[in-house]
Amino acid sequence: MGNQEDAALYERLKKQDKQAMEELYDKYAKLLFSFAYKMVQDRSAAEEIVQEVMIKLWRGKGVYHTDKGRFSSWLLTITRNTAIDYIRKHTRAASEEVHTEAETVDEGPGVDDLVEWKQRRETIKEAMQKLKSEQRVIIELFYFKGYSHKRIADSAGIPLGTVKGRIRLALKHLKQELYEERGDWQ
Repeated sequence: MGNQEDAALYERLKKQDKQAMEELYDKYAKLLFSFAYKMVQDRSAAEEIVQEVMIKLWRGKGVYHTDKGRFSSWLLTITRNTAIDYIRKHTRAASEEVHTEAETVDEGPGVDDLVEWKQRRETIKEAMQKLKSEQRVIIELFYFKGYSHKRIADSAGIPLGTVKGRIRLALKHLKQELYEERGDWQ
């Protein structure tokens, strides 16, 4: 019965039914996150992978056929491939960064600056983890990925006003968290 329900939701999703998308997300997000996390060993990367899978699903990338297996297996295959792409991309980027740093004469920031930036980055990362997941995802898309409000609304299937509201609330919570943590963040 579950696969028939999933197939029906998938058919509705292909017609851009936002409710179907929400139902599939609610049903599979934890499973996909767990699967992606086992591959990448990083919470934010796993969340990013799940978000990318959902965007692919919404945009109709790939086609599910009921006669070729369970819907959940198909989703896990998409998640696996997305995680592999993520690993390749970040491995290549890290390799290029190390290679470039080795060839360049460093006239940039000193060790003290780098340590301070790393500490602030860790503090921000910890504060981000305390946000509600829907706020954290939107903040990551908006500030770290550069998505517009409209693009986030379209990809997540939520109203534009909701996106803006979640960003405002998330920033308010982050500011409070960072101020309490450090006392010197404004």
